[in-house]
Parts: sequence; structure tokens; C-alpha cells
Amino acid sequence: MPTVTIDNQEFEFEGNPILLQFCLDHDIELPHFCYHPAMSAPANCRQCLVEIGTPEIDRGTGEPRLDEDGNPVIRFFPKMMTGCSEDISDGMVVKTHRSSELVREAQKDNLEFLLINHPLDCPICDQAGNCPLQIQAYKYGPEGSRFEFRKVSKPKHIELGPRVVLDAERCINCTRCTRFTTEISESHQLTIIERSVWNYPMTPPGVDFDEPYSMNVIDICPVGALTSKDFRFKARVWEMSSTPSITIGNAKGSNCFYWVKDNLVQKVTPRTNMEVNEYWLPDEDRLDYDVFNENRPEGPTIAGQSASWDDAKTAAADLLKNVDANGIVFLGSAFACVEDNYLLGELASALGAAAPSYIQHIEPGAGDGWLITDDKTPNASGCERLGIRPLDATLLRSRIQGGDVKLLYVLQDDPVAAGICEAADLAGVSVILHHTNTTNETLVAANVALPAATVVETVGTFVNQDGHAQRVWPSKAIRGVNRTLSMEIGKSRADKHGTPFDRWFDEDHLVDCQPGWVVIPEIADLLDIELRFKGPRDIMLKVSSENEAFGGATYDAMAEPGVRLVDVGAEV
Repeated sequence: MPTVTIDNQEFEFEGNPILLQFCLDHDIELPHFCYHPAMSAPANCRQCLVEIGTPEIDRGTGEPRLDEDGNPVIRFFPKMMTGCSEDISDGMVVKTHRSSELVREAQKDNLEFLLINHPLDCPICDQAGNCPLQIQAYKYGPEGSRFEFRKVSKPKHIELGPRVVLDAERCINCTRCTRFTTEISESHQLTIIERSVWNYPMTPPGVDFDEPYSMNVIDICPVGALTSKDFRFKARVWEMSSTPSITIGNAKGSNCFYWVKDNLVQKVTPRTNMEVNEYWLPDEDRLDYDVFNENRPEGPTIAGQSASWDDAKTAAADLLKNVDANGIVFLGSAFACVEDNYLLGELASALGAAAPSYIQHIEPGAGDGWLITDDKTPNASGCERLGIRPLDATLLRSRIQGGDVKLLYVLQDDPVAAGICEAADLAGVSVILHHTNTTNETLVAANVALPAATVVETVGTFVNQDGHAQRVWPSKAIRGVNRTLSMEIGKSRADKHGTPFDRWFDEDHLVDCQPGWVVIPEIADLLDIELRFKGPRDIMLKVSSENEAFGGATYDAMAEPGVRLVDVGAEV
């Protein structure tokens, strides 16, 4: 097998890998700015310079020449090469800054050039603390600046479009943003204007940077030149915790990080998963986080009046006791996790009621064939695999209006807003509702309303439209103590997010809600139905062992990047 030697360490390789990417894949840090694995390599930042040599070949024999010790004689190129544009070849020898003084000096000199006209505004820059230029300047750059003249001025605070703001002075001309709009999104809405030290990215005349993936350029910008109009000046990276999860705005289930400060979600950024969303995230998935922070319920209610959790669960159980099973309709939810939907199905079965169905939320034409789908729910595929089928809206409406439905049990959905029925139609129907927001239009008709935990407050499993089972972790704390949530909640900061010891902790931001996998078994207990599990991990273990459509989908297997299940349409 061919080999390459990097800093006196030999590696085997296959194919024709790029040197810089090979180093990154093997945890060899090689500083760079312009390179991105999903785009072309222009080699214009020059930060990944290395010394490269190859064995001398004897023209007569065609074999490598050997020195006195029997080792191949290596001839180094007269100039340093950029690692992002060099393919590895058999026998190649590479010296990085770890083994070459020449490379170390080149990297330091290159950073000095990049910083000549870069503004000294790290204290007010959104990228501070998470800035590749800042980090590399500390690690590889000069200790001071020899430039004592006025820096070049460029336009600042330019709204390129509705979501992205440009500070041109910070741009180092890596061209990642323009290559993204050319090669990835293909919107061609950004280009480089002007020349030399005065150039920077800009939209063509009469064009707004309003494509549905515009905010990805913020993530890939290696400095603070491109920032989010929504997030600008809200929080520092060291003030927030980041928790891996998925987005819930459509059926793609794109992988993301939820960034939380003061127990409020502040922003959403992509998490790399090459099988789902690669490196990218649509703008619509980034900007819907207000549903986690605003219009949240302040505890359970009975007939619109505040109540304790015990009283609300008892009231729900009493309603279920006093209605014939034929008059009960259970509605699962493509917004709720597999575990909650499974428990709802088990409750319906134990009561002798019909299996739950779920409301579809399809917007024909809304999808783009990439990361935006027509289906605006994150778990329709999970419902289908559980045997929960799409609701026949016409049939349910006629049953409600005809008086056949005596009790409607709704899990995290809104049949009134979905147009299934009017709130007035539910006047003679008992309604038990798990809801996440007070904007739920069915709430006014609910006899018992049970605040539900959202995806950022629960542990659970979601199955995207491509059959990937993915689990989520809580990134926000909720009111009350739950051992499972406490153990799973993200602790990416030293001061342990989500506790009173968090210096950004505000108890007013704790939502009084509970996951369905807590509430449904407790209601079942009051009905003498055994649905108790130690937690969602055990629920999913049972589901995966009993249902072939979830085979292998255990929590251990659903660590990144998740489990690919059989097609939902297959016979299982």
C-alpha cells in the first residue's frame, strides 16, 4: 500500500487524497482559511504552506535512489507548496510547522500580511472567541505588528440581504462565501468587487442576498466579516452552551447545534452529518427557534384554569375512564418523538380504542429537493413505522360534527389550526391536549391541557424522510426535576449549563412542562394500565426489539450520525 511521511511519521493511504484533508482526517492540525472540504480549493490564503519532497528516481533503473543508510533520497521542491492543492503520492515526504522552521516563519509572515489591514475590533466582533483568524494569530502569528500606518477602510454594517450583514474591513478574501453561492447553492448572489487590498464580497447590482441558504456563509466565514442580522450582538460564544440535536422544521431532520444562554435558545447552527445535511442548514431551520422561547405555557390547566400536575393528570384519567372506547379518538403527532407516540399507541390499545392517527402537514411545492421538504414535520416517518397512519380529516370532521367522538386526545398538534375542525365543533367533546405553545388554537377547547416539552427540552428519537433514526438531547432545563433530563442535558461549559450555578441562569425562563414519556405512563397508572419504563432509552429498546421497522435503533447506535432504517414503505 502507498505511504506518505508527514513530520517523520509514516501513514498508509488509498486513492488520491488531498494533503490538507488527509492531515485533518488524521488529527494533524494544519492551519488554513480558504479551504473547505465541500468546495474547490483556490489556494489563495497561503496559510497551509508546507515543505514537500519526493524520492529521487534513478533514470537508469527506475528505482528510488538510496543514501548510505539505505533510505530513499528525498528531493524537496524549491518552494513551499499549499497543502490544499497538493495530491498525496507514494513516498511523498511532508514537513509542516512541527518539523520545519521555514514553514513556521512562512505561516507567521503570512498572518502578519493578513492582519496588516484587519481592524482591531475583536472586543466587539461576534466571531470573537470562535474565530479561526484570532486563534491562528495567537498560535502561529507574530507577537506584535510592525505596521504603523493607517489601515485601509472599507464599508461596514452592509445588509447584503434580510439575514446577513457584512463588515468588509474584516474580510481576508478567502472567497468561501462566493464559492458557496457558486458551487453549493448555485444562487450566484455574491461576488468579489474592487481590487487588491480594497476588495470584498458584495451582491451584484440590484440583487439581494436572499437565497434560502444565505446564512451558511456566516458559518464558513473564517473571520467576523459576515454576521447574522438576527443574532448580531446578542451573546458571546463563551456565554452559551451548545447541544447537538436536529431541526424540526421539516422532514429532513438536519443535524444542528442549539446554542443556549440564560436558558433561552439564542441561535441554531449546522452540525456536520454527511448522510443527512452534510455541512449545511437552511435559513428556515435557523430562524424558527422562537417557538422554544416564546408563548410557552405556564403549567397545566383544567377547563382553562391553572392546576397542579397531579390534578391535571387525574382529570385526564377521569375523562378517559368515563368514555366508551369507541368514542375516543387518539391523535399522535409527527412533531412528537417516537417514544411519546409509542406510549400513546399503547395507551389507546389498552383502553380498546382505535390506533392513533396523525395530522399531515404537507405544503406542496415548498421543498427544493435538497434540505427543504414539502413535509413540515420531523417525525412522520417515525409515526408510520409505529403503525400510526395519516388522519382522514374528512372522516374525523364528520364524526365530531355527528357527535360520534366523545373524547379527543391530542399529542402535540393543533387540529383546529390544521383545519380539521372548528373550536366550536369541540363544544360537546372532551379534549385532552399536550401542547408546546399557548398559540395552539385547540387550547381554548381543551378540558385538560398538559404543557409538553419541545425538542430542546426532551430526550427522544425522530426518523427523517430518508429513514435515518436520530436521537435528541435536551439543551434547555425545565421546571421540576427529572433524573433522565438532568443526566442528559448539555454541559459544554465549565460552569454547567442549566443549573443555579450557571452565572447566566434565570429561573423565570424555566418552562413548566413535561415530556410525553413522563406524563402518559402516569395517566396510565391512574387507569391501572402498566406503561412504566425506566426512561426513554428503555422505551426505544423495546420498540427496536419488537418492531422490525426500528431494528437496531437503540440509543447507543443512534450516537452520531444515527441509524439508517429500512424504507418506510417496505413490508416489515
